Amino acid sequence: MTAPTLIALAHGSADPRSAGAVREIVATTKRLRPGLRIELAFLDQVRPDLDTVVGRLAAKGRSEAVVVPLLLTSTYHAKVDLPAVIHRVNEDYANVTVTAAAVIGPDAGLLSMLDERLREALRLARVRELDALVLAATGSADIRVSASIARVARLWGQRHRLPTTVAFASDAPPSTGEAVREWRRQGKRYVAVGSLVVAPGELTDRAEELALEAGAVAVSRPLGAHDELARLILARYSVGALQLVQIPA
Repeated sequence: MTAPTLIALAHGSADPRSAGAVREIVATTKRLRPGLRIELAFLDQVRPDLDTVVGRLAAKGRSEAVVVPLLLTSTYHAKVDLPAVIHRVNEDYANVTVTAAAVIGPDAGLLSMLDERLREALRLARVRELDALVLAATGSADIRVSASIARVARLWGQRHRLPTTVAFASDAPPSTGEAVREWRRQGKRYVAVGSLVVAPGELTDRAEELALEAGAVAVSRPLGAHDELARLILARYSVGALQLVQIPA
């Protein structure tokens, strides 16, 4: 039996660096599972969209697909946009069954990637000492999303035995600059910011700029392509694929 196709679905951005990073993530995932058909689609601004990818699968006789959203939280896109798109493609392509897996975060497995990216930033900044951390993520009006990011921040802080707070790379407060300034006001001299985002873009650029202006000693780059992220994508795919298994009555 042919395994369902894995469709990695990214949000999409007008910034070409974002699409490039996502393509590298998919390439890494393909390297870990060379026998699995893996496609890339975008929700917005970048082609191909999910309709196009599913149409290609239908034309090639592929009958099942699992969409893995490359999102780190269950945002509006995951709860509203994605179900609507999947419902539409299932109606438009009756010979292909498409189901959605869970988003890839928040997950404790992200912390090792976050640590690696922060170590890279600290080496470049020649910083060896820290006394506080800020976890920067994409903001959301959903308090449950904010709470899930706060839990990740607590785990990250416990991992390093450092006080840790949350900031957001969007309009949701506090900004990275505000979070860093608050630590500085409390006497913390060596504050670093970890970027809990998948790919670079204007928001991450601005978050880094604000943090450094406020006195952060280092800001990590987005997670990007990483074997651990690829394994997480494959794990979400495996659970999602179980939904397609027909269980005899």
